[in-house]
Amino acid sequence: MSRWPCVTAAAALASLLVVPVGRGADPAVAAEPPQRAAAGNAVIDWNLVTEQTILASGPFVPHVALINRAMVHGAVYDAVNGITRTHQPYLLQVDSSSGDSIAAAAATAAYRMLAHLFPGQVGVLQPKYDAALAAIPDGPAELGGIADGEQAAAAMIAARTGDGRGAPTQVVIGTAPGQWRPTPPSFLLDPAPWAAKVKPFLVPDVTALRSAGPNPLTSDDYTEDFDEVKSVGSRTSTTRTADQTDAAKWWAAVPQEAMLRSLATGHGLSADDSARLFAKVALATADAVIACHSDKAHWTSWRPITAVREADTDGNPDTAADPNWTPLLDTPPWYEHSSGHSCNISAWTHSLHDFFGTDKVAFSGQSPVTGTTRSFSTFTQARKELVGARVWGGIHFRTADVAGANIGAKVAKYARHHWFQPVD
Repeated sequence: MSRWPCVTAAAALASLLVVPVGRGADPAVAAEPPQRAAAGNAVIDWNLVTEQTILASGPFVPHVALINRAMVHGAVYDAVNGITRTHQPYLLQVDSSSGDSIAAAAATAAYRMLAHLFPGQVGVLQPKYDAALAAIPDGPAELGGIADGEQAAAAMIAARTGDGRGAPTQVVIGTAPGQWRPTPPSFLLDPAPWAAKVKPFLVPDVTALRSAGPNPLTSDDYTEDFDEVKSVGSRTSTTRTADQTDAAKWWAAVPQEAMLRSLATGHGLSADDSARLFAKVALATADAVIACHSDKAHWTSWRPITAVREADTDGNPDTAADPNWTPLLDTPPWYEHSSGHSCNISAWTHSLHDFFGTDKVAFSGQSPVTGTTRSFSTFTQARKELVGARVWGGIHFRTADVAGANIGAKVAKYARHHWFQPVD
């Protein structure tokens, strides 16, 4: 893993409520009581395979990973839900029979999507797929499940062809105060600026989610944000606590998928429920990060490291420059506002709230980087900590984190009312 952390339908989306960070969201639609998980939940198994494949495919770019994960889990959902038919499909109702193997459907959909997205990993994926099928009794149920998975994957591949992934996109480098420019230590450019233009999965138009943008450089709000990140976000900060330091590093390498698998396993979700949970979360977080990078590309604002080092150029007499200021975390090589992590985790936590029907779900996760475990009693608690953590890490102004959290909340709210509805 690299060091980067990092009405009309459109009118209805634009009018969605902004949810203040740290407050409870609107009451969620009550989740159906989950069925107990059967031994060997294929959906959970292939979520792990998906994570392993993404990490093995090259330098880890968060926004690319979220988009790829959404494609995999959207297909798995249609394959599995196409057999049980408990909820509305995402792209299509597969031509299935009730006795088709859910395990074969999930494995096939995931394998076909991963092989399509990461052809260089087929040599590793094929034995895992073969082993998954070998554990399923031969016969019509297995063959039916394979066919269901093939249909779902083919529909996803067709739907995402020409969706803007990989399209040539220019990175705008500014020189004026407030404008983004490459940051130390490596002065890199975003390897996937095209994420800002990718067709969303759930919402009709990500530009309807545009934030109000960064604070004017001479405003009191900007001064407040500047002073906060300069103080607590410095690598040599004397005001940041040890717990805040751990939180900043933990959230930079958040074990997001491991925690999701733990929630599915701990709550005894069936493969059917797991497929819906993973798709609900994956598609919402992908749209949130697409919307976020669209917002970033619109504002092209500078990072705290540039703002602090060049504060003598910002026209604000209340901000003091420090040419040697360095953040706790290495700054990601993309625009600052809005915060991608906040967009992602906000959509993640709100989607989980919607699925479980309550904010009060305890969960924890161990970071593979820090080796520490952080625990939360509610989804709101995690979301609120993340907003602070990006400031404590020195890589975001608080305004960008709050704006990202609101974007993620809007995506999740739209999805709640328009997708994954139970079949009457």
